[in-house]
Amino acid sequence: MPATTEPAPAKINLALHVRHRRPDGYHELETLFAFATDGDTVTVEAAQTNSFTITGPFAAALLTPPDTTPAEAGAQLGEGNDDTPRASHTVVGNAPWYGNLVTAAADAFTAAFAPNARHAITLEKHLPIASGIGGGSADAAATLRALVRLHGIAATDARLHAIAAKLGADVPACLANRTTLGTGKGDTLTNLEGLSGTPLLLVNPGVAVSTAAVFKNWDGQDRGPIPEGDLLTRATAGRNDLEPSALASAPVIADVRALLDAAHDVLLSRMSGSGATCFALFETAEARDATATAAQARGWWTLATTLAWFTSHCAPSS
Repeated sequence: MPATTEPAPAKINLALHVRHRRPDGYHELETLFAFATDGDTVTVEAAQTNSFTITGPFAAALLTPPDTTPAEAGAQLGEGNDDTPRASHTVVGNAPWYGNLVTAAADAFTAAFAPNARHAITLEKHLPIASGIGGGSADAAATLRALVRLHGIAATDARLHAIAAKLGADVPACLANRTTLGTGKGDTLTNLEGLSGTPLLLVNPGVAVSTAAVFKNWDGQDRGPIPEGDLLTRATAGRNDLEPSALASAPVIADVRALLDAAHDVLLSRMSGSGATCFALFETAEARDATATAAQARGWWTLATTLAWFTSHCAPSS
């Protein structure tokens, strides 16, 4: 049984409207999910025992004991679950591992579909953690897609979406891996079209932001729904209701936004998710790359990529 490799691209929220807090502790959302063409990768292969290897430039961030306790239950957008300790997989390497959504996804998949199976999983980590671009959620979703292919499971099996929803509110969107409108907790998805191939720049100032804290400090004001129209119209007329809360804990986000807002040929600039990563869509790759150079001069992490439209075999029906 050959190994399978799946991309775990960066997720961005073209718009993110928080409507109200639900009785279950989550928040009612309207969000425009979109994905970059680049990000992490997950490779899964059959093995005698479970193992989990983390490589890549941001591996150390997942192999270091967390300084804070895990985020409170009810944190949305996936980032709050990454530090939950798990012991089902042996970590390959010298540093201690405190678990993340990849092994949680593998555990849930094997329990549902292949209880006697064991897997060697490798996560190549290129995206910063706790950064509002769905790194943990995208990794978990890629793990599920890789296991689906490895074991020949029907991609339409309803248990996959149920597993994804339990892992995190935006894991279903990352499982679908294409542009969607997310409502409810963000896990009720409607397929959308538009903007594929648009030059995209992600910028992170190197500050981790707590998703749970950002949601907790949201001001509670319902500023209305995402409007109708084509994707760019809806995105530009929208907003990110979590940005003021994120700015309170990471004021440097304002500096990133100022750089992107002032860039040449920008179509849209905004903070993604709960921050601190911000993004900009550009008319040209040249303008994107010039802005990336300016951001790098300030010591900020950047990813110059394009907006993708993936044809995931796990995509939802509209």
